[in-house]
Amino acid sequence: MFDAREKVALFIDGANLYSTAKAIGFDIDYKRLLKEFQGQAYLLRAYYYTALIEDQEYSSIRPLIDWLDYNGYKVITKPVKEFVDSSGRRKVKGNMDIELAVDAMQLVEHVDHIVLFSGDGDFRSLVEALQRKGRKVSVVSTLKTQPPMIADDLRRQADHFIDLANLANKIGRDPSERPVRAPVEDDLDDDDY
Repeated sequence: MFDAREKVALFIDGANLYSTAKAIGFDIDYKRLLKEFQGQAYLLRAYYYTALIEDQEYSSIRPLIDWLDYNGYKVITKPVKEFVDSSGRRKVKGNMDIELAVDAMQLVEHVDHIVLFSGDGDFRSLVEALQRKGRKVSVVSTLKTQPPMIADDLRRQADHFIDLANLANKIGRDPSERPVRAPVEDDLDDDDY
């Protein structure tokens, strides 16, 4: 699927990859993910896209974003939009599809192979456009969930489909490496004393 002479770029839809990995039961080790693709071909760029809630004092994703930014990833963020839907519920929206598509089309002349980490069917036309430019496109998602996390038309359009479940042993975080969280006083009940 990969040729060592190819220049490859990774485009990671952060929210989609997170929910896919969670659905199949593992955490991504982003250092191992980079190494895996650096071992396959010449990795030119690795882009990571995510939306952030700006008015929060602390965001649980901020440490990951900072780590990625300093460790070989080009991180692209934008603030989420808040709105009230027709039933009066507060909703947030933070879609990064356009940013990812624009960046992929700008980089297309400099790479041989694009790896898209997303199962979002909205990317089918992007994959087709990249292929018209003569580029190979692989899509990473999963069929191992019910329903599958990848849109069928996106999977069919891609030159190669890589099931994330098959990468788990190569790019998954070792559960023993996970930091042990000390219980906070509020988390303890009377039986814990």
